[in-house]
Amino acid sequence: MTEDRDYLERRWWALGLLCMTQFMVVLDASIVNIALPSIGKDVGISQENLSWVVNGYVLTFGGFLLLGGRMADLLGRRRIFMAGLIVVAVASLFAGFAPSEGALIAARAGQGLGAAIIAPSALSIVATIFRDGSERNKALGAWGAVAGSGGAAGVLLGGVLTDGLGWEWVMWVNVPVSLIVLALTPQLIPESRSESQTRYFDVAGAVTVTAGLSLLVYAIVDAESAGWGSGQTIGLLAAAIALLGVFTAVELRSHAPLVPFGIFSKRTLTGANAVGLMVGGSLFAMFFFITLYMQQVLGYSPIKAGLSYLPLSVAIILSAGVASQLVTKVGFKPVLAVGLVLIAAGLVWFSRVSVGGGFTTDILGPSLLAAVGLGFAFVTTTIAAVSGIEDREQGLASGLINTSQQIGGAIGLAVLATIANSRTDDVVAAAGGNPAALPGALVEGFQSAFLGAAGIAVIGLVLTFVLIRGSDSRAHVALSEKGEAPVAV
Repeated sequence: MTEDRDYLERRWWALGLLCMTQFMVVLDASIVNIALPSIGKDVGISQENLSWVVNGYVLTFGGFLLLGGRMADLLGRRRIFMAGLIVVAVASLFAGFAPSEGALIAARAGQGLGAAIIAPSALSIVATIFRDGSERNKALGAWGAVAGSGGAAGVLLGGVLTDGLGWEWVMWVNVPVSLIVLALTPQLIPESRSESQTRYFDVAGAVTVTAGLSLLVYAIVDAESAGWGSGQTIGLLAAAIALLGVFTAVELRSHAPLVPFGIFSKRTLTGANAVGLMVGGSLFAMFFFITLYMQQVLGYSPIKAGLSYLPLSVAIILSAGVASQLVTKVGFKPVLAVGLVLIAAGLVWFSRVSVGGGFTTDILGPSLLAAVGLGFAFVTTTIAAVSGIEDREQGLASGLINTSQQIGGAIGLAVLATIANSRTDDVVAAAGGNPAALPGALVEGFQSAFLGAAGIAVIGLVLTFVLIRGSDSRAHVALSEKGEAPVAV
């Protein structure tokens, strides 16, 4: 009995440790944005190449997530989680000391690789130490709160560290966090893996899916500068599709595939990933354009822009907790649908931003509305994606939902940035290139992007109704009401 109580207590401490790590992973995607001008000046990176400090991370993160999740299943979730922490710590240390553009971008790619190993292994650990039902909902509510608020917190922390200690600390902050988590992991987190499957590792599948996803992300994030109709973009997209086609052929013939396609016969899992694409596509862009609006139009300093995200972060944390309770009572499908309605409404409200606006008139209201929607949607897509999945495939399911959100974010941001820039260029051209027209032109571009993001959220709402089974949602409620005991790992 004492051993059971100790295990129960350790699970919640383990959850805190895993949430701290996920917060760091999400933080890394946004924390450098405000530091970019300082990084460009000190390291000597041109304005054209500065975006690759961000893209280097996004590229490896999006490309290796699926591989990271499956490695966790086959090689041991705790072992892979700890390996990812080591990669992040080493890469972050080198990033702060980077003497050149190439070294910094390579180090950021290393951070992304480590994050791609950590994120799905950490989520699969949560899903295996908490049994499907009310307790897992609570755990994933906490997970969704830190993951959803991490992007907003990154803007604030990035501004504070850059102004106070220097941009290097935007990189180095990961080192002590990684080392602390690494030291505590063996005591708090049990090892687990897919014991029922052969130890054979699908090398051909791993190489083709990672190369295909990496090329896909690269083509998307560079499409705005290269042009969507350019030979580079079309060629890279064609190569990515070809590689993913080869991957499919390899998996269909493999006796122990990296991705058993039978998992997609679970319609709710497939639907959750499709909706995850839309949630990522709408919300990554929202954070990006809000930040640009505050700094380029309203003239906010980095720290003021960061502080303006505080209400949004708090709203995400609170709504994620509420969402985890609601899912237990009414199921994930209705909560997800409400979340997407709120996201779409918040983005439509954001499309009314103005040149003479301010925080209380143009930012606060829609931020809170969209934040509640994000808390609802992020938690419920994650719950739906791992609900009813056997423990031996939790790493795969976790890698899939992380990949969907990341790829969706990359596609959504690239497409909406193109829409915004095109509209801005048209307005400036109509004004004869008059510099005084630039603020208004920027605002019109942002308005178009916010409306486009709202449209993506509406598509997510339609997919929720069409693809996610109401019967699975109701079964989840029934399971929660039984008060299932936590799984022993």
